[in-house]
Amino acid sequence: MTYLDYAALERTPLERDPYDFLIVEDFIRPETFAGVSTDFPDVPGPGSHPPSELKIAGAFAGLMQELEGPQFRKAIEDKFGIDLNGRPTMYTVRGYVRDTDGEIHTDSKTKIITVLLYMNQKWDADGGRLRILRKGDDLESTVAEVPPYGGTLLVFRRSENSWHGHKPFAGPRRAIQLNWVLDQSVVDREQSRHRWSTRLKKVKQAILPQSA
Repeated sequence: MTYLDYAALERTPLERDPYDFLIVEDFIRPETFAGVSTDFPDVPGPGSHPPSELKIAGAFAGLMQELEGPQFRKAIEDKFGIDLNGRPTMYTVRGYVRDTDGEIHTDSKTKIITVLLYMNQKWDADGGRLRILRKGDDLESTVAEVPPYGGTLLVFRRSENSWHGHKPFAGPRRAIQLNWVLDQSVVDREQSRHRWSTRLKKVKQAILPQSA
């Protein structure tokens, strides 16, 4: 089964102002979105969670296999004019955000390409809508705003000015982040860091109901 709309990705122009990015709405095919959403893994609170600490199964597992596969990589290589051969991928899953999340940043220098895929059914809030920004100190220097629902895809090339962020929001906000990174040491380090964070949150989640 193909979960992704490669034709929509191909016909979407690559924006180069203020840095290389593209946005594709309904990138997860509408006829498959419900199944992927149903199989979205449970996560223990805010933050980024590695797949090793989650139950990855069903249609969600199929989606991730496709995102990490050769067809999607080739589509990104062609669109961004980049060779990703030999560059490893890593992904994390988010299910919630805190009102302290969303501060403006560029992503770390170890990342080459960032992929964000939004898995919310709908989005009515003003906060939590990721913005592509011209400036690192101005959340209103907006070039584009990403609809964080319905399988919307955002891909950008990490650079010194790849500023992005969003207005505060606290609550459920489903997203997948996948990155091509410089080398395997980045994957090992980052996934280990997220793994221990997730385990700590699982412990807290187990203890708090008992102490309530």
